[in-house]
Amino acid sequence: MIGVQLARQLSDAGLTWKPAPGDRFAIPDRDLDEDVFVLSNMTIEVYPVPEGQVIGFNGTTEWALDDVEFGEALWLPREDQLRELLGGTFRALRRSESGYDVDITLLGEDRTFTAASPEEGYAAALLHLLAAAGL
Repeated sequence: MIGVQLARQLSDAGLTWKPAPGDRFAIPDRDLDEDVFVLSNMTIEVYPVPEGQVIGFNGTTEWALDDVEFGEALWLPREDQLRELLGGTFRALRRSESGYDVDITLLGEDRTFTAASPEEGYAAALLHLLAAAGL
């Protein structure tokens, strides 16, 4: 799983979140950086409100939070989601001596991104794509 810092870089680069059940997220800057939450139809859901969207924590008595503004949450994309976001540019994931290599091809140029985990490699490649798209 990618961490809050890398997720923030993706968000700042223009990656948008379309929430779906099973998505993981964090609530940084509220002393909750280390906690990971999962959207679920039963306990944690996204609700529309006139001002936008909120994430509601249903039936979680240990929480001092009932709702969190959607913009306060930070999406932590899973490995499969990151790979899917690479789309047709993705070529391969390989284990290497220094971790994992993610190969992509963008506009005829082959690039390799090496990281400690597949998720971090996919995220690095996605950051490159977002920068190339000028978002």
